[in-house]
Amino acid sequence: MNQRDRMSGTGGVLIAALLWGTTGTAATFAPEVSPVAIGAVAMGVGGLLQALIALRGIIRSRVSLRQNGGMLLTGALAVGIYPLAFYASMHLAGVTVGTVISIGSAPLLSALIEYCLDGQRLTRRWMTGAAVGVIGMVLLCVAESANHASTAQRSDVIIGIALGLLAGLTYALYSWAARHLMQRGIPSRTAMGAIFGLGGILLMPVLFATGAPLLASMTNAAVGIYMALIPMFIGYVCYGYGLARIPASLATTLTLLEPAVAALLAVMIVGERLPVMGWIGIGLILGCLIVITAPAKRARTVAARTY
Repeated sequence: MNQRDRMSGTGGVLIAALLWGTTGTAATFAPEVSPVAIGAVAMGVGGLLQALIALRGIIRSRVSLRQNGGMLLTGALAVGIYPLAFYASMHLAGVTVGTVISIGSAPLLSALIEYCLDGQRLTRRWMTGAAVGVIGMVLLCVAESANHASTAQRSDVIIGIALGLLAGLTYALYSWAARHLMQRGIPSRTAMGAIFGLGGILLMPVLFATGAPLLASMTNAAVGIYMALIPMFIGYVCYGYGLARIPASLATTLTLLEPAVAALLAVMIVGERLPVMGWIGIGLILGCLIVITAPAKRARTVAARTY
């Protein structure tokens, strides 16, 4: 991987993280729509749109996709589960905490998947950056939890955190599956379109069963359209571009920007209050991004470079 690929891939993932950071705040504008319906319309419709723009590539690569059917199905199942767990987590634990747990756990789980299944090592630099980011997320989560301790039921918060961990696992899993399809010669747009298209099909029954409130008002419909088109469709196109150029563990670590964006929007728009500890956490998350994305001082000469 050359420096240009690394930087362009990093840019694509960071753009995706910025867009994804708006989803929790956007969902608050349609409170009568269940988190399950929000997740289904966002990832379901967005996934089908990705499949549509990648249709020619999917047709051309149908033999390769069939040969890698197990990897494709793994990614699609993860795509189907992820939005349901993610939006339910935010609904129960709050926008900031739900996002922090869901996205913050993904880099560690991604690294664990790559270590267990691929035997891939992680550099000291990556581990340092990830550690800084995790500390930041812990501070942000603790601060936000304490801030809502008097209003949120303890059981709801616990369930929300558990669902956030499930979302983090499925996020890491579909990133890993998509990356493997790309490494096996399937183009980025085709791999993402196939995984998200199949995942979107799996989410359609959920959308039909729960999505009636989306049509109850123009605001609800606008929220659904925004979620499907901007963060999910455009965001994942950018993420797929980046994932084709950098390892899944690095990509998921870069998305630590998402909970920072979500927290800022929750404070400025939703009205959530963030204690000083939370702002320190956001600062550490941004510090993590600087550590892992700054260009290396000298080029590596080792053939199999790891992150």
